[in-house]
Amino acid sequence: MAQLMVRKLSDELVKALKQQATKRNRSAEQEHREILKAALHGPRKRALADVLAAIPNVGEDSDFAREQIDRRS
Repeated sequence: MAQLMVRKLSDELVKALKQQATKRNRSAEQEHREILKAALHGPRKRALADVLAAIPNVGEDSDFAREQIDRRS
């Protein structure tokens, strides 16, 4: 397995990483791996059908009807 060394990190950044790791009951090294994985893989994309299916069914069709306004007068 490969190793990665990150140099020239500020003390504040390292402290924040360690605090976040502690909150999640992980080592700083494991937290670093998880952050890199999330940043590089990003969120999983959902299919359009799933996104549309998740929209709540509220209101009536008439609630969304547009009225035509004649502004030529």
